[in-house]
Amino acid sequence: MDLETGFYQNRVKKESWRTVLTLAYQSLGVVYGDLSTSPLYVYTSTFAEDIENTETNEEVYGVLSFIFWTLTLIPLLKYVFIVLKADDNGEGGTFALYSLLCRHVKVNLLPNSQSADEELSTYKKDINTSPLQTSFGAKLKSTLEGYRVLQKFLLVLSLLGACMVIGDGILTPAISVFSAISGAELSLGKDHHLYIEVPVACIVLIALFALQHYGTHRVGFLFAPVVVIWLLCISAIGIYNIIHWNPTVYRALSPFYVFKFLKKTRKGSEAMFADLGHFSQLSIKMAFTFMVYPSLVLAYMGQAAYLSRHHVMENDYQIGFYVSVPQKLRWPVLVIAVLAAIVASQAAITGTFSIIKQCSALGCFPRVKIVHTSSKIHGQIYIPEINWTLMILCLAVTVGFRDTKRLGNAAGLAVITVMLVSTCLMSLVIVLCWHQNVLLAICFGIFFGTIEALYFSASLMKFFEGAWVPIAISFIFMMVMCIWHYGSLKKYEFDVQNKVSIDWLLSAGPTLGIVRIRGIGLIYTELVSGIPAIFSHFVTNFPAFHQVLVFICVKSVPVPRVRHEERFLVGHIGPRDQHIYRCIVRYGYRDAHKDDLQFENDLVCSIAEFIRTGKTGLNGNAADDLSKDLEDMTVLGTPSTHISGVQLREDNEVSSESVGSSKHREMHTTLMTKPKKRVRFFIPETPKIEGGAREELRELMEARESGIAYILGHSYVRTKQGSSLFKKMVINFGYDILTKISRPPAYALTVPHASTLEVGMVYHV
Repeated sequence: MDLETGFYQNRVKKESWRTVLTLAYQSLGVVYGDLSTSPLYVYTSTFAEDIENTETNEEVYGVLSFIFWTLTLIPLLKYVFIVLKADDNGEGGTFALYSLLCRHVKVNLLPNSQSADEELSTYKKDINTSPLQTSFGAKLKSTLEGYRVLQKFLLVLSLLGACMVIGDGILTPAISVFSAISGAELSLGKDHHLYIEVPVACIVLIALFALQHYGTHRVGFLFAPVVVIWLLCISAIGIYNIIHWNPTVYRALSPFYVFKFLKKTRKGSEAMFADLGHFSQLSIKMAFTFMVYPSLVLAYMGQAAYLSRHHVMENDYQIGFYVSVPQKLRWPVLVIAVLAAIVASQAAITGTFSIIKQCSALGCFPRVKIVHTSSKIHGQIYIPEINWTLMILCLAVTVGFRDTKRLGNAAGLAVITVMLVSTCLMSLVIVLCWHQNVLLAICFGIFFGTIEALYFSASLMKFFEGAWVPIAISFIFMMVMCIWHYGSLKKYEFDVQNKVSIDWLLSAGPTLGIVRIRGIGLIYTELVSGIPAIFSHFVTNFPAFHQVLVFICVKSVPVPRVRHEERFLVGHIGPRDQHIYRCIVRYGYRDAHKDDLQFENDLVCSIAEFIRTGKTGLNGNAADDLSKDLEDMTVLGTPSTHISGVQLREDNEVSSESVGSSKHREMHTTLMTKPKKRVRFFIPETPKIEGGAREELRELMEARESGIAYILGHSYVRTKQGSSLFKKMVINFGYDILTKISRPPAYALTVPHASTLEVGMVYHV
């Protein structure tokens, strides 16, 4: 799983010790798989040839010192004690840090941003919300808000981190499974191991990806025990090797060996292999501090103790994990390692699904099909297109490289880049979100950035030895994300520039001969104000619309989840007697969308509750100022969140009887032109509602009984005449292809086709 996503998903809150220990145990199987399997390939990636300086073991001690201090400084100090506090309501990743910055600084380039969204309760965090105290912080904030190029750079930086996470999701399964199976080389011989290892690794990977659509909730309970057994196994082997081969290996924990190694080795920075970037994938503080951290330290010390006494490996075998395992235990350890590698691969794949969903929800990735594989655990999702793409790329790098060294170089660059991106974003969070002194942010950035930059430079020096792979993968995904975001932004800007006011609609009614037909018309749009151009295009060519008209904007906000109490924003458009409403439905990037029937009932019930409250639009009376597009929106929840409010019931049989209750009175209609479902509103007895609102509710009920029609816009984006060649290639070629292969919006997949009307229009941007 990606660095911060897994780290935050299992964040330990103030709960009982039993709960804390349970969460810590569960996190071992969710996020620590690839971290715990790193001993399989780290030393192999470090030493290209036999170990030098055999008499003093300086090279072995130097590498062990690097590993120990990397584990201590990056995961333990940076993530556990600092970055953990910068979560986005328990969620992590580069997009979580980006949304945290957008919440405090107006740098959000994503469309549909509203000031009303900032009033969501999930925006209110236990961080310093006072004005920036330092002049530098205020200047930095105004600079970011004033220069659009800086805002674009910040978004691209976040996208880069997301792309590298995707790259890691491709490379982690390959290196984990291949490294685990490589233990067969000792028994089969070096000349024949590729004939067995590569096919077996490919079979395991194919099976792993083929089973993704079943989800992990059925076998997820096995993940934590597998990782625990693996950690205990490598700890025991490490202790044995330390005692049996070199009890004085603990001396290498001194930072003196790091500086001595750098001083005497010309390839000092290159020796800091990129695989250590895997040490950044952490989750719960307690699980890492008391289980993962000591287990990994013992495992690496044990390997170093063995290598200090065996500089030339048996059967010319390259330096690796299995040579340090006692011969009688190699096959049992091999089985456990393969199981741990499968867990590691599953965590990486799940993390990739999660980051793709975030990017798609925030308008930075083409729409994909998201399947929730568990009804109880929301985070378990499956994306078919991404799954098979990952499988093909994973098999390609496994067959193409066929060794852990180049796979390690590739995976290391991906993870170390994510670490650098998080360090840059975290430095801004310290100043702009935590309102700390700029010197603290500079010290954080310089200290951790310097360490990570050394690893990054080492990875780049291995560009032709495998490190080019994550760069190529990230470049492709970055191109897709940037083209999609640019095209979506231009499309939204066209809608904003060509929207019409309610004045136009009301004045054009008599001229066009517009008639109102029975029922509710739902017009989906991305606009949060005004009437979209595609609807004016519709009524101009087909002068009729429904007796109740609702403009719906389904939008994603840069928070993980939106509470049900704050799901809907409802307001009038124009005078009350026109029965035209706007409804903005807000979802977080980890929220699941409801099915069409439940959504219809929630929507109608929320509009009825809005009518009952008596608010009639801008400044209490929208008819006084029809030229303004912005409405006075009321925050409403789903019916389950306002039990004391309006409730909706549907009956298959028509009856003229009224049903009352102690808390609600029933309002019903019997005017129907053909047999349909009986719609009833249960309205609280108090407070009393005035006559205008009662008639408006009756009109809404009659419209609901007549049925709901969906009016969906289908726009084709093309460049204007005289546009540059680059813009034509991006819009007419790149964005057009992505639009054709992407899934329709979520609401378009759930609406009944028999009640759907699509309106096509060409947007010239």
